Amino acid sequence: MTQSLDQALAGFSPGLPFVVALSGGADSTALLCACAARWPGQVRAVHVHHGLQAAADGFEAHCRQLCVQLNVPLTVCHVDARSAPGQSPEDAARQARYVALADVVKSDWPDAKAIALAQHADDQVETLLIALSRGSGLPGLAAMPAHWQRLGLQWHRPLLQVAGADVRQWLRDRGQIWVEDPSNSDVQFTRNRIRAQVLPALAQALPAFRDTFARSAAHAAQAQQLLDEVAAEMLEQMGLRPTIAALRALSPARQALVLRHWLKSQHQVTPSTAQLQELQAQLADCTTRGHRLHLKVGNGFVRREDDVLTWQPD
Repeated sequence: MTQSLDQALAGFSPGLPFVVALSGGADSTALLCACAARWPGQVRAVHVHHGLQAAADGFEAHCRQLCVQLNVPLTVCHVDARSAPGQSPEDAARQARYVALADVVKSDWPDAKAIALAQHADDQVETLLIALSRGSGLPGLAAMPAHWQRLGLQWHRPLLQVAGADVRQWLRDRGQIWVEDPSNSDVQFTRNRIRAQVLPALAQALPAFRDTFARSAAHAAQAQQLLDEVAAEMLEQMGLRPTIAALRALSPARQALVLRHWLKSQHQVTPSTAQLQELQAQLADCTTRGHRLHLKVGNGFVRREDDVLTWQPD
């Protein structure tokens, strides 16, 4: 069930000290204020300056002022978050932000145990709806995890059960200002259209949608965890370079499961549905040792080397 911000923080147990990713918006401002009050002297902040809009300098100024007010050490890092061809601006900024956060924590605060991000219940619903709109499988429908490991650090989202409106009301009750990102009202972005048009309609038609959607995402995450465990066991039996004969002996569903897990766990590549289907079709045609296999997947190619599959970057 959705919680108040104070209830969410009461159940949050990060390793100390830890870092809060501070954008300057309402959500991260509230998270930093609440964490600094709960763990005085144990919280640091990192602000990532993307340089993508004129308001970026104003966000940095707010973060600096807030951290002086809270007596929280702050590091500001500048990144190039421009998107590559075919990459969405949102994804480019997100990936640049994660790498920058991890780099700063490791260099400036190597004693920090974790990084806390401020996504809340509305963000979780938006992520799930975007995944549905794209026809995503279980990994997408699992939406955002509350805790995970990445780039050698522990990451947390302690506000995933707090509604966005409640976060802002928490700030108003304390007279705390924040900065509004002007891009949040730009409906060319799918997430903003969902926030402005879909969530209000859901609130009228399905008042408990935040709780029920979160439950569905949790079920998807649990199912995906089980599939990952099964795939890891199967891949271990085959070898980290799966043999073509072993793959061809599997049912189509198990074959797809192992191929996805192999590419993601060994090469950090996620094939599209079309790429995976083509890879399986080519495997079905591998009836002789001389049959060549060469298929673009992610930023590299799946190839056949003798009796096994390999993936090599382009």
